[in-house]
Amino acid sequence: MASLRASSRSPLLQVIKTSVAAIIAWLLCTVTLGQPLPIFAAIAALLVVQPSVNQSLAKGIERSVGVIFGVILAYAAGILFGHSSAIVLGIIVVSLLIAWALRLSPGSATQIPISAMLVIAIGTNTPGYAVNRVIETVIGAVVGLAINTIIVPPVLLTPAHAAVVRLAERVADTLSAFATALRTPLTAPELTSMLTAARQLPGLRNSAKDALVRADESLMLNPRRGRYRERLEHDRDLLDSLGVLVTRVTGMARALHDNYDPRLTDDFFVASIALELDRAAHDLRLLARDEPTVNPMPLTAELPALTAPLVIALPDPDNWILVGSLLEDLRRVREVIIGEDAG
Repeated sequence: MASLRASSRSPLLQVIKTSVAAIIAWLLCTVTLGQPLPIFAAIAALLVVQPSVNQSLAKGIERSVGVIFGVILAYAAGILFGHSSAIVLGIIVVSLLIAWALRLSPGSATQIPISAMLVIAIGTNTPGYAVNRVIETVIGAVVGLAINTIIVPPVLLTPAHAAVVRLAERVADTLSAFATALRTPLTAPELTSMLTAARQLPGLRNSAKDALVRADESLMLNPRRGRYRERLEHDRDLLDSLGVLVTRVTGMARALHDNYDPRLTDDFFVASIALELDRAAHDLRLLARDEPTVNPMPLTAELPALTAPLVIALPDPDNWILVGSLLEDLRRVREVIIGEDAG
């Protein structure tokens, strides 16, 4: 059974803006049109106030188009066939088919039959009902768009930035887990758990991408977009680099899981690889922070820790496949972190 509660609340400011838009639309229609109950103006305002100005404009157009189509269809059907129950049911089917043929959005597709039914049901005995409904809807949509634009238009950069930073932290944690696996022998369940955690990274990457898309949409048609554009570009560039690291780190997890030998922890060169993995994790955390905080176990003072690639002259004869794989992956990770190669 689907939950009736959302995972998170809408900002209180959004609730206030929606309420203000509905009240203003209602009062405006009451004064200008003489409508005692301009319900559809309030409904339009409620629907149009969205998380971004761009979405508000889309909702306003969507609802207005649906109402106009519905009114035209109802008038045509009323003139040609009358207002019987069969006609109302037929209009519902025809409305949905028209919306499907025109590839209209779901909002417009449902608004057409709703408007048509209301015009036939109420408009028959109410002169001018259909025209007033269109005017009310347009007024409500315009008011909702104006309120959402004027009163602190929403900017969704904070959740997008948090999603990117969260991904960076998880990638860094995974690198640190690799270092631990090379220092301390792990059991088969622990290796499986490490691989499972690494396989969750692509999902976090996709979530961060979606958050950046929503942030970009929130800046479209937004008067405040200029001051935030640079920050959005920074997060987008960081996510591009993290996308490369996610692919690389997932492969490293698979290599460790499939080729792991507890005796790796006794290999001096493997210990060096573990140190470089810790440094890579450290530098990645620094890269993701606007104002880096003090690391609980700092590896460097100011400069990035991973300052030079690790070189092993003689590979271990028993574990050389895994060691070689880790070295190549570590080299690519280092290049991405220091900006030498994002591919």
